[in-house]
Amino acid sequence: MLSDFGIVLLAILLAAMAITLILGISWLLRPKNPNPEKLTTYESGEDPIGNANVQFNVKFYVVALIFILFDVELVFLFPWATVFGNKEYIQQTNGLWGWFTLAEMFIFIIILALGLAYVWAKGYLDWVKPDLRTPKFKSKVPIEMYEQVNKKYADK
Repeated sequence: MLSDFGIVLLAILLAAMAITLILGISWLLRPKNPNPEKLTTYESGEDPIGNANVQFNVKFYVVALIFILFDVELVFLFPWATVFGNKEYIQQTNGLWGWFTLAEMFIFIIILALGLAYVWAKGYLDWVKPDLRTPKFKSKVPIEMYEQVNKKYADK
């Protein structure tokens, strides 16, 4: 008889084998016909201009991290709301549970508000378009190829 850990290990092994099998089948069945247009850089729906090795402004990542931080922190409100409204806990503690959880959530929201105020005061939420700096990197792809692709899609 397998222990609980053995069942988990078996499930992990079966999942790994299934993923490997699915990826192997897709690798065998997919068409393999690359061309220069397919091998060009795709820049989020924008026409590629110049070399793809451009340094991005760090604010893109900072804003994304701040969003994830507040989004994940707000997820904690949902279990709190279900436990806060539990009548049994409130009745067993003569209402003390309700006041405790309410104060706890106010402290949590105040900490989040202070974090938002700090980020706002530091200017991390100001969206400034970065200056485009061309790197000094020598690409193996000739610049003419990028220009041809740009001309091809300039009409669209």
